[in-house]
Amino acid sequence: MTVTEKRLLFFSFVAIALFVSPYFLLGEDAHMRVHDNLDSNIAWYKVVTRSGELFGSIHAVIPQIANGLPRNVFGTEFSGIVWLHALFPSIYAYGLSQTITRVFAFIGMYLLLWKYVIPERKWMWIRVGTSLAFALTPFWPSGMLSTLGMPLALWAFLNIRAGERSWVNYLVLTLLPFYSSFVLGFFFFLSAMGIWWLVDVIRGKGWNWRFFFAIVYMIAIYLAIDYRFVHSLLFSDEPTSRDEYFHARLPLWRVVRLMVKNYVLGHTHVMTVHGLVILPVTLTALYIVWMKKLWRREKLFIFLHVLNVALSTWYAFWFYKGWVPLTERFDILDKFNFARYHFLRPTVIYVLFAVSLKILWQQGILWKNVCFAALAAQFVVLAAFNEEVAHRNKPSFREFYAEKQFQEMKEYIGRPVHTYRVASIGIHPAIAQYNGFYTLDTYNNFYPLSYKHKFRQIIEQELAKNKKLREYFDEWGGRCYIFVDELGKHYMFKKHSKRTIRRLQLNTDVFHEMGGRYIFSALPIENAKQNQLALVKVFRSKQSAWTIYLYKVMP
Repeated sequence: MTVTEKRLLFFSFVAIALFVSPYFLLGEDAHMRVHDNLDSNIAWYKVVTRSGELFGSIHAVIPQIANGLPRNVFGTEFSGIVWLHALFPSIYAYGLSQTITRVFAFIGMYLLLWKYVIPERKWMWIRVGTSLAFALTPFWPSGMLSTLGMPLALWAFLNIRAGERSWVNYLVLTLLPFYSSFVLGFFFFLSAMGIWWLVDVIRGKGWNWRFFFAIVYMIAIYLAIDYRFVHSLLFSDEPTSRDEYFHARLPLWRVVRLMVKNYVLGHTHVMTVHGLVILPVTLTALYIVWMKKLWRREKLFIFLHVLNVALSTWYAFWFYKGWVPLTERFDILDKFNFARYHFLRPTVIYVLFAVSLKILWQQGILWKNVCFAALAAQFVVLAAFNEEVAHRNKPSFREFYAEKQFQEMKEYIGRPVHTYRVASIGIHPAIAQYNGFYTLDTYNNFYPLSYKHKFRQIIEQELAKNKKLREYFDEWGGRCYIFVDELGKHYMFKKHSKRTIRRLQLNTDVFHEMGGRYIFSALPIENAKQNQLALVKVFRSKQSAWTIYLYKVMP
C-alpha cells in the first residue's frame, strides 16, 4: 500500500467522523429521520431496556404497550444496537451506531474492491472514493450492517470460496450477525450465496464444502441469535397482525412504473442515492462497452448491470396482483416480504460504480478528470443527504420526544402510569411510549390479531369514511393508530398548525373498556363532547415540537 493510499484511507475515516459529528456535538438538538426511526425503533429500544424484560422468556409480555405486547415483538437481546441503547443515552447510542455501521461499511467495500474487483495500485482513488461514498449512504438506521455489511461478508465468503483458511474470515461471519438483521438483509444475501454455491456445482467447479458450510454456519448463528423470531415463526399458534397482511394488489402498468422508480431512485430502507451521479456514470460506461465491444473483458460489469435491473424488477413484481392465487395458497408469501432481495442493490450499485469509473478512466486523461468530478459530485449529493441537512426542517430529537412537556403531563395527571392507558392523535404514539406512558396505540411489525380487531372497534367509524385508511389498517395494521378521516395518513401536526378536528367519531366506550383514560391530541377536537371527551389542559413547551391537548374520557 502506497503512502498516498494510506493518506486517502486516513482522510476517509476523518470524513466519516465529520459526517457523524452532529450527533455528538449537538446531542439531542441533532436532527434525524422520523420514519421507521424516531417514530418506532428508538422508542422500542427504550421500552424494552426499561421494561425489565430484556432477557425475558419467549412467553414474556411487556405491559406498557397494547395491554401487553409479546416480548418477542421487540427482537433479540443479542443485537448490538439494543445494547448501545441499554448502555448509553439514546442520542449517543444512535450516534455510536451510525459510526460503527459507516466505518465497517467502508472497510468492507474497500477490502472487496481491493482484493476482487479493482486490485491494481492505479485504481486506488476509485477504490477509496467508492468505498467512502458507499459508507456515507443514508441507510436505514436500525438496519445497522444489514445492507452495508454485505461487502464485508462477501469479501469473507470469496476468501473462503477461494480456499483461504484465515481465521479473520470466520470472525467476520461470526460477529456480523450481532450487528445486523437476518430478515432485514442477510436472509437475502445468504440465500444468494447458496445460489452461487449451487451454480458452481452445476458448472462443474466441485462441491466446495468449505464454502457451503460457511454459509450454513452464518445462517446457524443468525437463527441462534434471533431465536425469538424463529419461535414466533415456527412455534407460535396465536394469529398476529401479519396474518392479514396483503401486498399483491398492483396492476401491471403500476408494477412497471414501480420498477423504474426503484431502479432510478431506490427505496427508503436502502437509499443508495445513485440517480443523479452514479446512474449516468454506469450508463455512460455501458455505452462505451457496447461501442467498443468489450463484452467479454467486462463480464463482471455486464453481470452487475443485469443483476441491478433484475433486483428492481423482482421488487416491483412482488406487488403484482397476479400473485394472489399463490398468496392465498401459501400464507408465507404474505407473512414474509420476499421483495427485499432488492436489499442487495447497495452493494451491487456501488461495485458497479467502481467498475464503471475504471472503464471511464481507461479512456484517456480527459476521462480521468470526469472520474474525479463524478466522485466529488457524489460526495456533494451524499452530504445533502446527511440527516442534519436533509431533516433540518423536521423536529430535532429533543423536540420530537419532548420529555419535559410529557413529564409535566405525567405530573398533572398525578397517577402511576401503569394504572391507565393513553392514545395519541396527530402525533406518533412512540413519543408517549418513550416517555413512559402506557399506550393502547402502537407501531409494531406484528402483534396479536385479536388486539388489532378489538382496537379497530375504536376507529371503526373513521375507517368507514376513508377507503385508503381502511385498506391501510385492515390489510397491514402495523400502525395501530387512532386514525382520523380528516387527517389522513399524517401523524405529525406541529405546534404552529392551524388545523382542527371537527367531525371525529370514536367509540370511546371501547377505548375506556380497554383501559384508555386520556387522549393526547396535537390538534383541538371541536366535537369532543360528542365523543365523551373533556379537554382538561393544554400543554406547550419551547423545547417541544407539539402543542398537546389533553382529553379525558368521560364515559
